[in-house]
Amino acid sequence: MTDLTDHRDAAGERVLPDRFLLGAAAAAYQIEGAAAEDGRTASIWDAFSAIPGATAAGETGAVACDHYHRYREDVALMKELGLQSYRFSTSWARVRPDGGAVNAAGLDFYSRLVDELLDAGIRPWLTLYHWDLPQALEERGGWASRDTVERYTEFALSVHDALGDRVTDWTTFNEPWCSAFLGYVGGQHAPGRREPAAGLAAAHHLLLAHGTVVRELRRRDADLQLGITLNLGAIRAADPTSEADLDAARRIDGQFNRIFLDPLLRGAYPQDLLADVAHLGFDRIIRDGDLEVISQPIDFLGVNYYHREVVGTTPPPQPFGMRAPTTRTTGSPYPAVPAAYTHSSGRAVTAMGWEVEPDGLTEILLRVHEEYLQDSATRLYVTENGAAYDDEVGDDGSVDDPERAAFLGAHLHAVLDAVDRGAPVDGYFYWSLMDNYEWAWGYDKRFGIVHVDYPTQRRTVKSSGHLLADIIARRSVASALAPQESALSILGR
Repeated sequence: MTDLTDHRDAAGERVLPDRFLLGAAAAAYQIEGAAAEDGRTASIWDAFSAIPGATAAGETGAVACDHYHRYREDVALMKELGLQSYRFSTSWARVRPDGGAVNAAGLDFYSRLVDELLDAGIRPWLTLYHWDLPQALEERGGWASRDTVERYTEFALSVHDALGDRVTDWTTFNEPWCSAFLGYVGGQHAPGRREPAAGLAAAHHLLLAHGTVVRELRRRDADLQLGITLNLGAIRAADPTSEADLDAARRIDGQFNRIFLDPLLRGAYPQDLLADVAHLGFDRIIRDGDLEVISQPIDFLGVNYYHREVVGTTPPPQPFGMRAPTTRTTGSPYPAVPAAYTHSSGRAVTAMGWEVEPDGLTEILLRVHEEYLQDSATRLYVTENGAAYDDEVGDDGSVDDPERAAFLGAHLHAVLDAVDRGAPVDGYFYWSLMDNYEWAWGYDKRFGIVHVDYPTQRRTVKSSGHLLADIIARRSVASALAPQESALSILGR
């Protein structure tokens, strides 16, 4: 086993690499509100959340955190926390309503936001698409239609026209797996379809749109930093001696991780995946030249990580896992996985019912580094990592959230474990900056390091936010925040 390169100061704290970026993230529909102002029209999430039973308590993002009107206050909070970067997304329904002509008022909001960030010394990290396709385009087929690739390219280039002079870091998509498979296969997310073949088509078209926009932006400005963000899972068989469990883990790994990693970074879909989904006609979606476009070189890959997946083909001894408190019928998001069940690892869980497993983050970062990036200049960023807990506001108005603070510290140690093993990780964005609209969960779950009182829109920095500010200021992570067992020792590396 190769010795670790463990960077600690005299007090034993883990020192962050010089180029390591620390920030926080949010997304347009989850925080902006102003759903029908200044020319914005409906997105698929406006339409989906209006369906009875689709979201918790029928809640929508129509107001959310009112960030559209309060962005200056929010940027001031980011500056107070010392954030080096803020990862935000642009609303397609605001920039090109209905997928049509450019809406100058919509673009002007993002221009003002970027200026405010730069004036505060905060690096804007732009995500073009975080799940809010214009509803009018969904009615013409959505991501299952190849035409949406062209419409997305028009949208992306419009954003670059307005912001390309000030924004260097561009992410094409956030978590295309959720858009394709929760949206078109399982039906848990907008647009709420349950059509496995359409979900596979959507996955391919999302990747094709990514590659097309990377190519076009690269032609415009070779100095841009271009990439994509994937939610990746550390998939493990519940019973490693069971062929059925091992096959289920292989299939889920293929339909969750490798369906995106392989075409992006190897220029081909995995052969076992193609065999698994052959009956759904996936090969008929792929045209000559598509994979060459999809595999355009990228400067960075964003990794979103929340928890590990332990899967088996028999139900767990005790029921495990949670689903959003909705009444709408949904199904498995995997287009070609026989019945599979999530099992517990016996770890503590968050308010989402997700087990806290920082070692899974180390595992994923090392896997991507070792299997995909050995001969690549592509850098890694953890673009989302966070936890929901049932926060309580104290009598003095403060919000003490020690579980989230511990989660943050443990996962930063997990990232540094991967860095010490050679993974080229250059930054970490906590999810999320503030409590917000959590999709099908509505406002029931709070992930933020800033508490939002929704009736008054009052913001309060939580203890976890003060911890992140301290880590940024000190450029180190206290050893006391490390998990009891290091991620690398768990992995046996």
